[in-house]
Amino acid sequence: MTDAEAMADEFDTMAAWTADAVVELGQGHAIPAACRGSGSPAALEWLATRLRLRPGMRLLDCGAGVGGPAELAAQRFGVAPVLAEPMIYACRASARLFGRPVVAAGGEELPFASGVFDAVWSLGVLCTVTDQAALLAELRRVAGPSALVGLLVFLRTRPQLPEQPEGNHFLDADELDRMLTASGLAVVERAELADFPAPEPDWQAAADRVEEVIERRHGSDQRWQTAHQQEQLIGRLISDGLVTGRLLVLDRVG
Repeated sequence: MTDAEAMADEFDTMAAWTADAVVELGQGHAIPAACRGSGSPAALEWLATRLRLRPGMRLLDCGAGVGGPAELAAQRFGVAPVLAEPMIYACRASARLFGRPVVAAGGEELPFASGVFDAVWSLGVLCTVTDQAALLAELRRVAGPSALVGLLVFLRTRPQLPEQPEGNHFLDADELDRMLTASGLAVVERAELADFPAPEPDWQAAADRVEEVIERRHGSDQRWQTAHQQEQLIGRLISDGLVTGRLLVLDRVG
């Protein structure tokens, strides 16, 4: 299986199935299900607060997936989110669930003018692209003069991983720091994803219920099995401390 096929199973096909399951269960399941893999609500609120989100701001969510974090920011901070997501079915799923503006585009070449957003974030995306420097450069380019950039990045803590998830290209902390410097971005604040509390039981139950519906409907489908195996592998790497999640608040330099 190619990297592109594995990523499509995990991020595109699963997005469509997620939207179908939410429609069956009710809209109260939408944000928890659509935030899968993007950090806990506490972590997202920490990042939103450090990005100084406030009502009316234009927030770009680059690599938005099904759009859960952007919707959370819209509902809790009053921002006007714009989503960019390369997977077509994920774009359709986010529009179906939340109705926010979404464009089908990869983060390495964003179809926006320079400096048009009041805040930018990209959550769990950097490790899924091959041209990581191009993604960082684009995030910097579209951020306005006073805008901050937020990242959730997954970093490897060892020179080599015992297992390598398809389609993931994990940097280590030093590699990331060098790449940020080369991209003209400086770290303002950072936090470790593991230090934030787990979601509240009701939030987790809603997300789990969506997963149960998806498995009931599609568990015999090879695409579900591939995506599930990928999620389990990444989960093992994180639980074993071989991959760690980090939140970064970045400012432009120069």
